[in-house]
Amino acid sequence: MGAARPLFGFLGLALLAAGVVLQFFVILSGTSTGTPTDLSYFLQVSTDGVSGARNPSRWTYWGICGADGSRNVDCGALVPAHPFDPPRNFGTDSGLPEGFIGTRKFFLLSRFAWVFYLMALVFAAFALLTGVLALCTRLGAYISGFNAMVALFFQTLAAALMTAWSVEGRNIFRANNQEASLGRYAYGFTWGAVAAFMLSTVLFCIGGSVGGRDSSSHSSRFGRKRSTRSRGSFIDSESQRRVKADYA
Repeated sequence: MGAARPLFGFLGLALLAAGVVLQFFVILSGTSTGTPTDLSYFLQVSTDGVSGARNPSRWTYWGICGADGSRNVDCGALVPAHPFDPPRNFGTDSGLPEGFIGTRKFFLLSRFAWVFYLMALVFAAFALLTGVLALCTRLGAYISGFNAMVALFFQTLAAALMTAWSVEGRNIFRANNQEASLGRYAYGFTWGAVAAFMLSTVLFCIGGSVGGRDSSSHSSRFGRKRSTRSRGSFIDSESQRRVKADYA
């Protein structure tokens, strides 16, 4: 079974790398015009009644973009930890639903989600580095599994918070008779990374456990052989002493 460890390690690495790629598709949204990052956004809203706002407006990882068909355009300056907070984003309360006014809930949900995306990426990168050791050692597999598990934890938090603020925000806009829709690409990439990290964690842990039972069984058999050999030597010595006593 020890020969299967490289296979589990390789599969774990492949899934982990796939999850990191999916993360980048989300994290780079709003920064470039390349596909598929220019298709990735969390929420799109019709904001024709909001002064100075793009119509429609799309919330991406780095800011608010306009839309040209299915693609992000006119994204403007990049804003680190860009929150979803329409009154703050547009600098006005006019034309916005009352559900966004006087609350910091959406600001906090989106800010923490932004941070958790990055933390998940950092631990996923650590897991990729240690994943090379998972191909040949049990310790490397367990270390990679731990790093992947931490990445999974933060990615799940990011996905849950992103889902919370975007779904509730969409519902509030719709209740105000404004068209609003979720970004299926950002959702797919985000939750796809969760699935990839989960499977990667499982595979790394399986790779670490492979061969452990065989090693212990081998040690037990070796110990039994030594014990049997010792008993045989003792019996031989007793027989020799008896023969000598008979001749005497």
